[in-house]
Amino acid sequence: MNKFTKLLSSAAICVGTFAGAAMAETKLVISTWLPPKHAINTGMFQGLIDMMEEATGGEVTAELKHGLAPPPAQMDLVMDGAADFAIIFHGYQPGRFTGTKLIELPGYEGNAEAASVAYWRVHEKHLAKLDEHRGVKLVSLNTHGPGQVHSNAKVTEMSQINGMKIRIGGGVAGDVGAALGMKGIRVPAPKVYETLASNAADGVAMPVESRRGFKLTEVAKNVYEMPGGFYRGSFAVIMSQEAFDALPEAAQKALDEKVFGEPASRMMGAVWDASDAAGYEATNGAADNVINVANEADQAAFGKIAADVTAKVLAELEAAGVDAQAAYDMVKSEMAAN
Repeated sequence: MNKFTKLLSSAAICVGTFAGAAMAETKLVISTWLPPKHAINTGMFQGLIDMMEEATGGEVTAELKHGLAPPPAQMDLVMDGAADFAIIFHGYQPGRFTGTKLIELPGYEGNAEAASVAYWRVHEKHLAKLDEHRGVKLVSLNTHGPGQVHSNAKVTEMSQINGMKIRIGGGVAGDVGAALGMKGIRVPAPKVYETLASNAADGVAMPVESRRGFKLTEVAKNVYEMPGGFYRGSFAVIMSQEAFDALPEAAQKALDEKVFGEPASRMMGAVWDASDAAGYEATNGAADNVINVANEADQAAFGKIAADVTAKVLAELEAAGVDAQAAYDMVKSEMAAN
């Protein structure tokens, strides 16, 4: 009986070892260029990690690595295999992306969650043919909330923006900034605080979440708010195709069906909305911060600018081979339905 007990024990150890090998954890690397406490890290990336772990039974997880490359180099970083995941802001790479400008247009009605879901669906139907993310696996598409103007000086009328040195992220924000007469300054988001603190810029065009995420309450105490925003920003979370292909087939299937695509896009859009709410809370809680909403005349004037910018972008998409009007109409209808 002693030998039999030992035999059973040995068999149990072998089975346990086998099962452990079959469920070996794969820890992937997420490159991040955002401050540690920014919502992209604490909400979006952490949410993605949680979703991957749940979908694969803990087989696939990830960890964040800071400072691997500057924001414009994130896509190349992933393509080179130096990181497995990253988030890219399409406006940081002028000329590389066209279809992504569709979601950045001013005038859409709805929050970031609705916009992000609409973005993914429109991408699948109209934009994927452009293959602008070739070389990587597309995990999600997102847009932040409405972009506003944050400045050192108080702005109460749109005409006051003309001639101001404003940090602009790129993409449609650049088109809108030019139409408003801004002197655009290209600075990556992590450099915004020091740029404003040193008075190298008069203000910045960013969503309200940045007032907390990048501490704008300290260096840009005035917000000029256009209802619906001056623009939105287009982001994508991307993954190394080689890293994905190296995962077990069952894990790939689980991630594709339960995480990547619309589920991740919806989750991240909801995080943008929550961070916008936190930005408003931080601004309203700061005694020396002021939010000035555009008057009706300025809203009407900006409506004409928005129409011109929209026509320009739709023409770019049409030239690229996209049914631009259908794609634009789909964004609006999908946002209304979410």
